[in-house]
Amino acid sequence: MERRAIGGLSVSVIGLGCNNFGQRFGREQSEEVVQAALESGINYFDTSDNYAAGASEECLGYALRNHREEAVVATKYDGAPQKARESCLASLSRLQMDYIDLFQIHHPYTEAPVGETLEALGALVDEGLVREIGCSNFSVPQLREAAAAGYSTAQFSSVQNDHNLLNRKHEFDVIPECQAAGIAFNSYFPLYHGLLTGKFQRGEALPEATRLGQASEARKAAVFTDANFSVVEALDQLAQQYGRRVLDIALARPLHIPGVTAVIAGATWPDQVRANAVAGSWQLDPALCEQIDAIAIARPDAADTPSAARGIK
Repeated sequence: MERRAIGGLSVSVIGLGCNNFGQRFGREQSEEVVQAALESGINYFDTSDNYAAGASEECLGYALRNHREEAVVATKYDGAPQKARESCLASLSRLQMDYIDLFQIHHPYTEAPVGETLEALGALVDEGLVREIGCSNFSVPQLREAAAAGYSTAQFSSVQNDHNLLNRKHEFDVIPECQAAGIAFNSYFPLYHGLLTGKFQRGEALPEATRLGQASEARKAAVFTDANFSVVEALDQLAQQYGRRVLDIALARPLHIPGVTAVIAGATWPDQVRANAVAGSWQLDPALCEQIDAIAIARPDAADTPSAARGIK
């Protein structure tokens, strides 16, 4: 598994998103998924203090209790700069760890200058509680405000934003900005809630055991559009020419975009983690990238991936 840099960290290009931990399944299954990830060369684990009200961190910490030095652990918090240390200590307690590799602010906090957030996070680095700091859901103006804040020893090492083959708008702004600034860009929602795995077929009943199968009608209506299905079906035909699946294209193509460091994909079962690792190891030639791009066209006005944070629960 190829590794790339987030500041001084070396992370696998496929990360394991742990938002299902403690929510759709508990400690035992979480440990099986984490073990499969480690065995597949995945060392990058991403969670948050609000995933399952902290239970995700607890499950991840339990699963990594004998593998701490093998893992790069990223977690996130929301809120005021004054909340950063309290949130960090609470996450460390749930993770049962002495330090967090990558501590991120989950959403921009607009009630205070971003420089205050940087100062608070930088203090955690100075204290040895955190190794690198990052942000999530930041725009170019917000990144530039952070860069101009003047904290040369406390700057974001990474940005984690919504990015997949159905929503490529950050390729026009945030990703080039990150590349120019030497900031890692990490893609979340790379599989568009599972639609880009190819497991859902137009006009067929939804598998009930899947997240989308249990989603609200509003979420289903936003995801299962004719336009989205047309892209997925065309990608599936292309993938079959290489003996691959849509999932392979969905995870491999972003990793060939200059400026993208890693894609963070969730998993429910060990086999899914192994499949993600295989996909991330696929080296695409330029001609294939062009074929993919002719199907999954990058548009600056693409809609965000439907999510509860954007009012589509």
